[in-house]
Amino acid sequence: MKYSRLTKEQFEELHQEFINFLATQSITADEWANLKTNKPDLAEMELDVFSDLIWEGVLNKAEYLEHISPQHMYLFRLGDDKMNALVVTLKNEVDITTKEGYNWLRENLMDENVEFLQADKDYTDDKNMDKFKMIEQGAVITKGDLYKYFDKIIN
Repeated sequence: MKYSRLTKEQFEELHQEFINFLATQSITADEWANLKTNKPDLAEMELDVFSDLIWEGVLNKAEYLEHISPQHMYLFRLGDDKMNALVVTLKNEVDITTKEGYNWLRENLMDENVEFLQADKDYTDDKNMDKFKMIEQGAVITKGDLYKYFDKIIN
């Protein structure tokens, strides 16, 4: 398995897609029930293959990632050849993961305690694995609103 197995909730959400996946493998509902009971290792393998297919699709479509911690905001635009990072760092005790802290940041962007950094980072040979590792470390896929907002401010 290349990525991680989808959660029970994700499988439930993707129930119809999973049925379609099994159908492409010529596995009927009865055969699936039989696999789960009599060949659980094979059933587990099918779950893993489906999970990887879903992850590949999601990672291929992802354009932006965000990872926000109390004093840092990491915003990434995922280009074809490299990713561009915008980093907002607070050098005070304001916690931007709270509503009050985020409002403070919005109202004090030019404060001496707010630092902006920008950098490009090349992908390794496996661009989707690079994205996946960032998600495992706490980044979330977004539409890029924060990235675009701070990109306008910085550039």
